[in-house]
Parts: sequence; C-alpha cells; structure tokens
Amino acid sequence: MKSLRGHAAAAAALLALASAPASAIEPFNADYQANYMGMEATAKMSLASAGKDRWEYRIDIGGMGAELQQSTTFEVDGNQWRPLKSVDSQRGTSGLAAMLVKRKSVTADYDWGRGQARWSGDVKADRAGPVDLKAGDLDGMLMNLVLVRDVAAGKPLDYRLVEDGRVKRQRFQIAGKESIQVAGKSREATRVVRRDGSREIVAWVVEGLPVPARVLQRRDGKDHIDLKLTSVN
Repeated sequence: MKSLRGHAAAAAALLALASAPASAIEPFNADYQANYMGMEATAKMSLASAGKDRWEYRIDIGGMGAELQQSTTFEVDGNQWRPLKSVDSQRGTSGLAAMLVKRKSVTADYDWGRGQARWSGDVKADRAGPVDLKAGDLDGMLMNLVLVRDVAAGKPLDYRLVEDGRVKRQRFQIAGKESIQVAGKSREATRVVRRDGSREIVAWVVEGLPVPARVLQRRDGKDHIDLKLTSVN
C-alpha cells in the first residue's frame, strides 16, 4: 500500500486530458471504474469555474481502504494556461490501508509575480523550493489538459513540469489510433503514451469526449492501475 499514491497519482494526473481548445474550455463531471492490482475502486473528476479566466480541476479516488485527492487551480490567458495552486493529499481510511497509507498533504503555490514556485505541508526541506518559473511551466494535472490541446494542434508534446520541488522534462508520443469500448459502444480513440524507464502511462482519447475514455498505468510490463470512463456530463 505504500506505493498507492505514486501509482494512483500518476494515472489520476492523465484523467485531466481534455479535447477542447482553450477558448472552448467547459466544466464537466466524470465517473470512472478503477482497478488497482485486481482491487476495485472508483474515481470522480470535475472541472469547474473558479472565477474570471480561472478553473479548478480535481480528482478523488476512493476504495482499497484509502483515499487520494488532487486538485489544481489555473488561469487561462489566451493559449497560456498557468498553474496557480495545487493540493495533493492521501490517507488510509480502513483495514490494512489505515495502518500502511501515511496521511499526507502537500500544497504548491505558483507565484508568477515573483516568478517562483514553493511547496508547503508534508514536504522535505530540499523539496520546498523556491524553484524559478519560466513561461509555459506546468504542474502535473494541468500538463495533461495542455497535452491533448497540443495533440489536436499537431504541436510537439514536450513540457517542463514544475512539481514536488523540482523541474522535470516530460515527453509524450502519439501511438496511433485504435477501437475502444465506451459505455458498451465501439469508438475510435487516439492513443497517447509516455514512457519513463520501466513505467508507462497510456491514455485513450475519443473525439467529442471532454475526458479520456481510458487511462492505464503499467510498470515493468505489468498493469498497475486501469481507469475506464463510465459517465460524463
């Protein structure tokens, strides 16, 4: 159970994928069926207005005796989507997970006026920042909103991720199209892949849906978490 946050968070981040351009961003609510190493869970995702040109995306994953919540607030300025604040928390709620899953909460603040990002809460001193910001920097969840926007525009899928007190390059590839079942119907999806050593994340994006139809995380060639869309409105 110690690795629950790492696996769930990585997959949860890709749940933010949206197929609309910045000018057409709209709120939504979506439900997913989740499977983590054979254990059933559920995931709920939403995108809602947080004021003029500001939005909040959040995801809640529950089950297996543990809960994970992630949220990010960002602002839209033309084609620039800038993170402002993100929160990442986890806790065990029952059974073995209540003993093994450490309660943890981390908040990230992106101060564009000062050009710095800082982290507070359950973080080590060397991960608290500050980290200097550059135009185009993203947090993990916002990166995936931008990802599919750029897929549609045919742009390079290469990003500078500022998260957990450090900077990382994230590169994605389009791996072709294939059929996928969505609510019992066959739909054509674009498959997007990111590989990082022994870890792989795959998302299936269907035209006309504001969220991916499926997200799969694999490690060492084995499935770790699989999320399938059950409803969206």
